[in-house]
Amino acid sequence: TTALAGAEILEGEGISAEVIDLRTLRPLDLPTVLESVTRTGRCVVAHEAVTEGGFGAEIASQITEQAWDDLDGPVVRVGAPFSPPPFSPTLEAAFVVNAQDIAVAARRAVGNAPQAVA
Repeated sequence: TTALAGAEILEGEGISAEVIDLRTLRPLDLPTVLESVTRTGRCVVAHEAVTEGGFGAEIASQITEQAWDDLDGPVVRVGAPFSPPPFSPTLEAAFVVNAQDIAVAARRAVGNAPQAVA
């Protein structure tokens, strides 16, 4: 999957990542997610829906509420841009979250994001 491909990119950089593939949103396997956050202290929520107002925002909110003391940084979300989905395959490939997007979000979560050049 895309998340596993993102984890492989990170592994090459010395960043270990746990991937949880939630097969259903109802029931939501929140205990598994919270166990991972407790173990790692970090969380990236990645999904193909828009980031704002999507179900990933709900998951991020529940993680923040229930595992605040276990987090070493903010929950980072990655998803589609807030715009209508394109029909062209080329534009759709740019629209949908990919492994690089997930790797960038994970680097932000662990504080390894590249510094902006002024």
